[in-house]
Amino acid sequence: MNERNYKTTSGSIHYWVNQIDPDEPGLVFLPGLTADHRLFEKQIEFFADRRNVFVWDAPGHGLSWPFTFDFDLMDLARWLHEILEREQILRPVIIGQSMGGHLGQAFAEEYPERIKGFVAINSTPLQRQTMSSRELWMLKRMERIYRLYPWKVLLKLASRGVAVTPYGQKLMHDMMMSYADDPARNAQVAGHGFRMLADAMEKDLPYALRCPALLICGESDSIRSIRRYNEAWHNSTRIPIHWIKNAGHNANTDQPDIINSLIESFIREEVEI
Repeated sequence: MNERNYKTTSGSIHYWVNQIDPDEPGLVFLPGLTADHRLFEKQIEFFADRRNVFVWDAPGHGLSWPFTFDFDLMDLARWLHEILEREQILRPVIIGQSMGGHLGQAFAEEYPERIKGFVAINSTPLQRQTMSSRELWMLKRMERIYRLYPWKVLLKLASRGVAVTPYGQKLMHDMMMSYADDPARNAQVAGHGFRMLADAMEKDLPYALRCPALLICGESDSIRSIRRYNEAWHNSTRIPIHWIKNAGHNANTDQPDIINSLIESFIREEVEI
């Protein structure tokens, strides 16, 4: 994987890319909120030698820091599009975990002719009707809630709450430790992300997926609403869904072999046809 940077007016975005054949689909891995590129290390290990692969530290995360929090979800989609164009990833298949899935839907809204496939891992739909006004109100105030928790308590909750396997829990612990010297930044990153999500939903855009799509969700996701949202997403769109046993919110870290197999099958059967 080749490490690169992309400068914006708000900060520099750090990313990794491995281009094998520009005519083939490119797997674009987008980590969820407060996680960094390491979230997909098992996917990168599996795909890097066989497919075009891209992964980033989202603005404000990991090595994409410092970064000014003056952007919204559509800005992220625009920056992602510019980076993919620069790297000649011409047939992107976006694979987004949680917030990464929300960004993937924003990208599909802005660049429907570019995206060739979409895989959501424990994410939710962006349509306004998905959430109540009360839920949106709460999303805008999550930074305050994060700041209420002592750092050690938040570290424990975050590490154990998103995964059910020792590997998945340790990986999240390691990613969270990047905020250990400045826990307030963790709250700021999370708070800004949730506000972006609420703002994007309040735009009340179609966020229609006109490309092949797949939903993946861990059966043991501790955020119960995620399971409910995915069931409704599947029922309203008929997008195929796979429920992953013994997997939490970061399902791709709990059951990487299963997730990798599902992604590979999706590419072969739905994108490369």
